[in-house]
Amino acid sequence: MMNTECVVVGGGPAGMVLGLLLARRGVRVTVLEKHSDFLRDFRGDTVHASTLALLDELGLGERFAAMPHRDVERMAVRLDAGEAQIADFRRLPGAHKHIAFAPQWDLLDLLAAAAVEEPTFTLVRNAEVTGLLRERGAVAGVRYRDRETGEAHTLGAALTVACDGRSSAVRAAAGLAPRRFGVPMDVVWFRLPRERTDPDGVFGRLSAGRFAITIDRGDYWQCAYVIPKGRDAALRSAGIEGFRRDVAALLPWTADRLDSLASLDDVKLLDVELNRLRRWYAGGLLLLGDAAHAMSPVGGVGINLAVADAVAAARIVGPALRSDGAVPPRLLRRVQRRRWLPTALIQGVQRGIHRAILARALTATPARAPAAPRLPQALRVLRRFPALQGVTARMVAIGPLPEHAPPWARRPAARSAAGG
Repeated sequence: MMNTECVVVGGGPAGMVLGLLLARRGVRVTVLEKHSDFLRDFRGDTVHASTLALLDELGLGERFAAMPHRDVERMAVRLDAGEAQIADFRRLPGAHKHIAFAPQWDLLDLLAAAAVEEPTFTLVRNAEVTGLLRERGAVAGVRYRDRETGEAHTLGAALTVACDGRSSAVRAAAGLAPRRFGVPMDVVWFRLPRERTDPDGVFGRLSAGRFAITIDRGDYWQCAYVIPKGRDAALRSAGIEGFRRDVAALLPWTADRLDSLASLDDVKLLDVELNRLRRWYAGGLLLLGDAAHAMSPVGGVGINLAVADAVAAARIVGPALRSDGAVPPRLLRRVQRRRWLPTALIQGVQRGIHRAILARALTATPARAPAAPRLPQALRVLRRFPALQGVTARMVAIGPLPEHAPPWARRPAARSAAGG
């Protein structure tokens, strides 16, 4: 059996940030990634202002700037009653007065490249966790299977951290079940070609019974089409022609390119969940990000919270792992206490948006729509008092409790540039 001081299950943003930070503390850390690479379609691709600041602190800002990405300074939505600006990121404090959209696989490759520069970091790909090791009632590592060879392995660790998402295998193996909050929607994702004459940026469109977001990815649009919860089967029974008609009715400018969707195999479902564990830890085990609290896609803040979880966890448990290789439960409790309030606050806001806006919009029909529609009151207030758009911008781009890299994890930008 191999051993490490910390095993991180899941090579998403939380897992890679945690692995990098712990390695910079000198902790022997192994990240287990289930897949052979990071190339998965329709992962979250928002890089928030707080994450951009973190990359600067880690000496990785210049590397990120060299990646393909789009900077967005404002967030707006178009309703039948007109367009409303939701957030103005130019009002943010700090150096980054925007959010960025970048393919998540590029961000993860960047983090992995920085992490492997540290001698105590190991990334194992094709590693599917199948169970937990236990000693004296505490988690003591994991069992995993090499998905290429089928070979079984065990990896002992003083601390096991689950960063393996909303369908966490570690959480299931530990027998933990989150409290679930009802959601009114699911999301289907697809791509459409982008023409050179198309506008740049991110656009939302909300009409009676329909909602979509289009994200500029350079040579294509990544599109999110929101449907009522559980309606994916009905959407698919209507066939690709029915889906094309629905999208064209909401987004007429896409009508000339919808033939690029050959079949509904090109339309992928995101089963939206909103949940939270009551307890994020057990002896030898810590859960972070979606494994501890799955977020709604509203606001695109799930990645931001997951990264903040990882930074807080590294700062709190890193010194203990480095000094004596053990993490007492009181430190794991500190991580949850640190991150519980911002998580619960954001989830409360998302639940309010679900009830007040999305549930009503998704159950409305064109026949029931008023002849002279009006913007919702909240959007009218934001339009009348533009300074409030800075508040919404801060909630989305920074969050209620931003985390910063500990001093021992920071690197000057010059080193980053030399490493790139």
